[in-house]
Amino acid sequence: MKEFLISTDNTADLPYSYYKENHIEYMYLTYTMDGVTYDKENELPSKEFYAKMRAGSMPTTSQVNSETVKEVWRPYLEQGIDILHLAFSSGLSGSCNSARLAAEELKEEHPEYNIIVIDSLCASLGEGMFVYKAVELRKAGNSMEETAAWLEKHKLNFCHVFTVDDLHHLHRGGRVSKMTAVLGTMINIKPLLHVDNEGHLIPLDKVRGRKKSLVSLVDMMDARLGSYRGRNDVVFISHGDCEKDAQYVADLVRERYGIQKILINTIGATIGAHAGPGTVALFFMGDKR
Repeated sequence: MKEFLISTDNTADLPYSYYKENHIEYMYLTYTMDGVTYDKENELPSKEFYAKMRAGSMPTTSQVNSETVKEVWRPYLEQGIDILHLAFSSGLSGSCNSARLAAEELKEEHPEYNIIVIDSLCASLGEGMFVYKAVELRKAGNSMEETAAWLEKHKLNFCHVFTVDDLHHLHRGGRVSKMTAVLGTMINIKPLLHVDNEGHLIPLDKVRGRKKSLVSLVDMMDARLGSYRGRNDVVFISHGDCEKDAQYVADLVRERYGIQKILINTIGATIGAHAGPGTVALFFMGDKR
């Protein structure tokens, strides 16, 4: 099997140790906070990032540009290594289009270069699970084309359900009105959201109280499993600096489904800037998003 590199974006929210252990490259979507721009070489620790948000700092994020993508890929291509890039949802960022543009320009320069860009339509550890499945397929001996075909066929089976603790961050991102944010906060309303088939962030429902919102995530999982019931060997959970809440959801998943392999990781700054502290997201394979 010809060697190929898997690359993605830091929005996959996987532990950096996983990227290193599995020889994965990732693009970094930069963010600016309190007048300072942070990148791959200059990143705030997650605890400090969320502490700043809780104190009132409002970060802004930037997509990856095509020149940066080419800089990351070029050394591998020059060694004859093919590239499979699993991009952050095009419904949430222009980074996927930047990767596609980079691939087109590189292949115009060197027609022998083999690059496949897939719009994952995923975010956070949903994108991370997309990468994880690609790594497992590669380990099993699948070619880049075979791996890409499986991911394209199953991308809408990667389910994302989540809740946020502070409606004001959703208002800032244009997801809810200012009135909804103010009133919802006053009466302790917690929204339930998902990522749809076009990769967009969509509010689905709302419940009153934090604990009920966490239980509702597992109820939403139950409604989506379908033929994947009993077939999820791993579940991913990401959180905005609220690990105890993530562990609570993990315990509910273990109790209800007996799934023992659960990866929990902090939501990175790029997505955390829009979702805010207290976000908890659950990712799994199901019949429908």
